[in-house]
Amino acid sequence: MIVDVFIMKRPAVGLSFICTFFIVYTGVLVSLASGYPHEEGTDSPQLRFVDQIDRFKVRFNWHNVSCGVCKAIFTAVDIALLSSTNTERVAHAVEEVCARLHLANPQVCRDITELFSKDFIRALQESYLWPPEACALLVGPACGHFDIYAPWNVSLPRVPKPPVTSPIPPKPGSPQSRILFLTDIHWDAMYAEGSVANCNEPLCCRNESGRASWNHKGAGHWGTYGKCDLPLRTVENLLQNVAKSGPWDWVYWTGDIPAHNVWSQTRAQQLNELITISRLILKYLGPNVIVYPAVGNHESTPVNSFPPPFVRGNRSSSWLYDTMAEEWAPWLPVDAQKTIRRGGFYTAEVQHGLRVVSLNMNFCARENFWLMVNSTDPADQLQWLVHILQESENKGEKVHIIGHIPPGLCLSSWSRNYYHIVNRYESTISGQFFGHTHTDEFQMFYDEDTLTRPLGVAFIAPSVTTFVDLNPGYRVYYTDGNYPNSSRMVLDHETFILNLTLANNISNGPAYPTKPDPNPSWTLLYSAKEAYGLSTLFPSDFEHLIKVFLNNDVVFKRFWYFFHKGRVSDPCVAICKTAHICFLRSGQYDLLTQCDLLHGANEEIVRSVRKTMC
Repeated sequence: MIVDVFIMKRPAVGLSFICTFFIVYTGVLVSLASGYPHEEGTDSPQLRFVDQIDRFKVRFNWHNVSCGVCKAIFTAVDIALLSSTNTERVAHAVEEVCARLHLANPQVCRDITELFSKDFIRALQESYLWPPEACALLVGPACGHFDIYAPWNVSLPRVPKPPVTSPIPPKPGSPQSRILFLTDIHWDAMYAEGSVANCNEPLCCRNESGRASWNHKGAGHWGTYGKCDLPLRTVENLLQNVAKSGPWDWVYWTGDIPAHNVWSQTRAQQLNELITISRLILKYLGPNVIVYPAVGNHESTPVNSFPPPFVRGNRSSSWLYDTMAEEWAPWLPVDAQKTIRRGGFYTAEVQHGLRVVSLNMNFCARENFWLMVNSTDPADQLQWLVHILQESENKGEKVHIIGHIPPGLCLSSWSRNYYHIVNRYESTISGQFFGHTHTDEFQMFYDEDTLTRPLGVAFIAPSVTTFVDLNPGYRVYYTDGNYPNSSRMVLDHETFILNLTLANNISNGPAYPTKPDPNPSWTLLYSAKEAYGLSTLFPSDFEHLIKVFLNNDVVFKRFWYFFHKGRVSDPCVAICKTAHICFLRSGQYDLLTQCDLLHGANEEIVRSVRKTMC
């Protein structure tokens, strides 16, 4: 889950502040697996999180400390933290406060502290941080400047941007490409049918959740609405069904393989799940269907921990990237495997005239604490992207970009640079495909000069997993096909779901489902063209659709139903509707100027309401 919280600020490397910062981070990690928040109201993870920060601050009375005293304290403890003994004290203090503030049960606090403490504190120790910055946060802005992520810019070639021409829909009968899109599988190896589905742990439906009884809902055979991920049989059933639903021209697969038990994962478990799912996809789809994967934020352990390439040795990500390169070798060229081993990203030619670029979006993630060391274009990935796009422009290629985290949810400078790149190469980039939020949505890109002309769409597909309260699902994209001068743009997409109520044959009793369907159907939820009356899914079509959302509550309610993969949810009106439409318009993280068009919505309200899943 991505929430606009304190994690994006810059801490100072002081013992007390690290305790504060790591407790805050621990609270976020626990909330990542604690359930899907309500879209409106005060019981959001952000508000609960802020309450915890305020309680911690009051206890230490930072606001009553003078700026000079604050700086003196942090200067002293910065030196103290150089001792490894003090590092252990920090971890122990975090564990104690996590349990006393009831951020999780004591065992989860213990496990998550042990898992994260060494890498997290090491990242803080290696970052270029100063006491005035912590005091600017804790005492007030008069005490110093507070900004960990300083602005930076990628360099664009001095090649003039080609004249822009509006895309033209293909002639009737033109070839189309049919692309299978999978994201956020989140296989839980500990999923147990009949276990408690509404437990008090961050993740339920597991062996450790206990057996369901008359007053507890039981985990279903194929999956469960609630704080639950999927059993392997559901993943296999999905793959069996999509294999029958072919042929597929190729597959985009944008990561997040493991479950949400982020406090207890090991490298061996993560690699086993990566290998298992990769080989199952190869088994069911066959060797002739090429799969283009992307790295999710849950592939690593600790979760979100993706050190840039300058971090070497045991703390690097080589243990993960090397295995990815080996397992994905049947699908990818040798050059792609080399860049995967370096930074988890690559490019490959899909067909003559079409190239795919798979980005490691963890290098833009606010939760990746290694970026506190240096967040300036980690692994030079965006500069590399510029080079690939310029080469493709020179050759007349079209490019599809895939990744896990949508760019509008990235760090501000990264997101701004990506937006700038999309603007420069709008005639080359013909599709952007992401996941991560678990829901069905999109984000718009506009020309930077006026922010009025739509020039790109980042499609955000729904998850395979049920987490939280969702049907399992997958996406199919139809793009302009393989012929000379094809636009390669998206013409339509379809979303398919497994209706768990029908698949599990749920009875009226709360404890157990009865007689699950041995061969459940994955059914079409909707076609975007048919549901919204569109001719294509070009940027101009989505801009028109957003205007319809604004003025037609019936159509927006339809979007809201699809957003939740066919699950009825609480209505989204007023601030909720404004916030979501603002999100749809904001392909750049801090591009909330579009909200000026939405009845003057307050930016802070929009930021606080908008929540996504991971």
